[in-house]
Amino acid sequence: MSPIIKRKGEKFTIPSKYLLFILTFLCTAMMLITFGTDTFNRPFNTIFGYVIVPFQQGISQVGSWLSNRSQELVQIRSLLEENERLREEVAALTEENTLLQQDRYELNNLRELLSLDEQYGEYSKVGARIISRDSGNWYSSFIIDKGTQDGLSVDMNVIAGGGLVGIITSVGPNWARVTSIISDNSNVSAKTLATEDNLVVSGDLQLMAEGVITYSMLVDSQNAVVEGDKVVTSDISDKYLPNILIGYINTINSDSNNLTKSGYITPAVDFEHLGEVLVITDLKQQVPEEG
Repeated sequence: MSPIIKRKGEKFTIPSKYLLFILTFLCTAMMLITFGTDTFNRPFNTIFGYVIVPFQQGISQVGSWLSNRSQELVQIRSLLEENERLREEVAALTEENTLLQQDRYELNNLRELLSLDEQYGEYSKVGARIISRDSGNWYSSFIIDKGTQDGLSVDMNVIAGGGLVGIITSVGPNWARVTSIISDNSNVSAKTLATEDNLVVSGDLQLMAEGVITYSMLVDSQNAVVEGDKVVTSDISDKYLPNILIGYINTINSDSNNLTKSGYITPAVDFEHLGEVLVITDLKQQVPEEG
């Protein structure tokens, strides 16, 4: 009986050697068909087109996105480094600009002092820098960096910015205190330059908010004094040297006695911004009192 014939009641089975022979035959046939024809290529190509190609496209797009992000990160890192470098350059340029502005400010001050030195060329002078001042917005009292070692003494006149600043009231070896003409306790004998009428200039810190100080006891019988006239130190002052510019007549008011006038003066010096000053080392000649 054939080994592949199923007996009644038995399961159908194929012996192993026949099964191996059949599988070998089928594989050989499929190989011949595959190499000889494209019968199986078309289905495989169709499957490849629907499954593999989109997958490859997805991988390609992801790779392209990652490549773009990588390039962007490189650009961002480069921009951050460039930004940091530019920040450092801006900081350096800002510092350089600040120094140049300071140098220009000091140069302008020195030019003003040089012009002032030439204007009062008949006097001997020493330049000094302000190193501290009293509290407040105005240089009503301040300390300079020169003292007795530099030939300074009490009652020496101090000038800056085109006119009179004040007078030295105390001095040490390498410092001196200057009380300015805008101080509340300051009184200066003065005169109008055009008419030589005498008056007294008094400091007033409250009025400095309006940019003026007061004057009084102006004798102007001819009514010749006008607003804008220059006011200078007078010859009769006991401490201030003569003909140093104080300021300009701002207002003129007649006093109740109808004999004198008073009003306000605009100082020639900017008492809000002072840095360097000139100290006139010549003292006012004192006439001895007769015994």
